[in-house]
Amino acid sequence: MTVYLRSLETAVPPTVLIQSEARDVFAAQPGLSRLGSRLVNTCFDSAAIDTRYTAVGELTTGSRAENPQFFDPATGLLLSPSTKVRNDIFATEATKLFIDAAEKAVDACPGLDRGDITHLVTVSCTGFFNPGPDYKIVRALGLNPAVQRYHLGFMGCYAAFPALRAAKSFCDADPDAVVLVVCAELCSLHVRTSNDPDTIMGSALFADGAAAAVISARELQDQPALLTLDHFETVLTPVGEEAMAWNIGDEGFEMVLGTYVPHIIDDHIIGALEPLLSRDASLIGIPYRDIRHWAIHPGGRSILDKVQARLELSDEQLVPARETLRNYGNMSSATVLFVIRHILDLPAAGASEEPGGTVDDGGERICSMAFGPGLTVETALFTKITAPQAPGPDARQERPGLTRAETALA
Repeated sequence: MTVYLRSLETAVPPTVLIQSEARDVFAAQPGLSRLGSRLVNTCFDSAAIDTRYTAVGELTTGSRAENPQFFDPATGLLLSPSTKVRNDIFATEATKLFIDAAEKAVDACPGLDRGDITHLVTVSCTGFFNPGPDYKIVRALGLNPAVQRYHLGFMGCYAAFPALRAAKSFCDADPDAVVLVVCAELCSLHVRTSNDPDTIMGSALFADGAAAAVISARELQDQPALLTLDHFETVLTPVGEEAMAWNIGDEGFEMVLGTYVPHIIDDHIIGALEPLLSRDASLIGIPYRDIRHWAIHPGGRSILDKVQARLELSDEQLVPARETLRNYGNMSSATVLFVIRHILDLPAAGASEEPGGTVDDGGERICSMAFGPGLTVETALFTKITAPQAPGPDARQERPGLTRAETALA
């Protein structure tokens, strides 16, 4: 049975972070050591990020909160709110992003009645509340209250793939199933000033965003599919358990992102891809660059550099991942869906003689991967459907009136 992704939409909060301005604020904090200050400048400047988004409106340069909790513009100091304060903001602001992305994904399926949705899978690792985002989406979108709801929490940057894999399993088991998958992350809630290299790296990389998809095996009237969900695999690398982690502290969640992570990925990426590519006989033994599209989770610039070099991919094949990182930063689980959205928006390629670049019906192959705590490597094969698509609303213009004048500090 073929399972289709019918829509894929994204959403970001309204406040823009300019990377250079965020760097200057973090580098100016009085508690930094000389080494810490150098690390701030190095991490922010080498991140290959221009802009990010945050749901913490208080961080804007023009904010004048009576009792600031994250940033005091009068003194230029970054503050350290408790985990409870941060999580309370998550409950409010993440709900907005979950609902925004979900509504866009459903509205992008004109042949879909909201009552047709049978399953809802929500994903986040940056906060908790209950009734949770699954409940909020059901109420806000007017879904059938009997819809089956599942929440994947605290898995990290790779969690979009378990969500998509679950959606495929639901559709394989029930041809009438229609699954809504929504990932939303507010990573910026957990930034803080510190001399710790992992904390500095997290502050330089992470951002907020959401993405949602509608998945089904059944035909939807007047709704051509975007891609097929072909295969998924999970691999745990033999080392790396201590190199990447996500823990709960008294002043927010604490990221462990060791500098050795890119080297672990470099050493084990070939082995992690083997079980996935063996699922398709046409892909066994071909050069990796002969697979047309690569949707790689941009965990950081150095990770992308290692993957590109090890797999001998072209600069063009890394554009979707690098542009997502440059414009949005690392939004944890939602990020790889932004990369896939970028690939879907590319014009269809011309005829190719590359063995893995196209499939018999003219679709274009996508190999995708994401990395997370463990060290976990999630991989997936998709096929981008290149038949002409019916025109639809441009729901991917995140915030049409947003300008860089609405800047923030971090």
